[in-house]
Amino acid sequence: MDFGRFPIISILEDMLEVPEDHNEKSRNNPSRAYMRDAKAMAATPADVIEHPNAYVFVVDMPGIKGEEIKVQVENENVLVVSGERQRENKESEGVKYVRMERRIGKFMRKFQLPENADLEKISAVCNDGVLKVTVEKLPPPEPKKPKTIQVQVA
Repeated sequence: MDFGRFPIISILEDMLEVPEDHNEKSRNNPSRAYMRDAKAMAATPADVIEHPNAYVFVVDMPGIKGEEIKVQVENENVLVVSGERQRENKESEGVKYVRMERRIGKFMRKFQLPENADLEKISAVCNDGVLKVTVEKLPPPEPKKPKTIQVQVA
């Protein structure tokens, strides 16, 4: 029996982190890397605020240290915020988790930057579990002045 055709088996394999090449020929699913990225993006809420001179991206990241967060610009206009929250190893002999609800693992968000974003003026600050990435705007282009042509008398 081919278990790869049943969605529940695919979900269980993802949860158990079965190696990606295991039974890949029998499944027609997106890659695990794609699925991990999609889950990481869906689980990372963000606000985008436009100010007169800048765009501000606000992402809640409770319990994440600033040095564990990576902020990059990809493909000249995509802002990427990513990182990973590790499980705390506080279990000792006789102590176990009764309930674990806080999210662990990879997180990521991608934002398409507008044309007037100044990629040379990007700053990021993490304070009390809230990351604020500020992208300054380019100054608006100056309007072209009409060209005056001197008329000569013949």
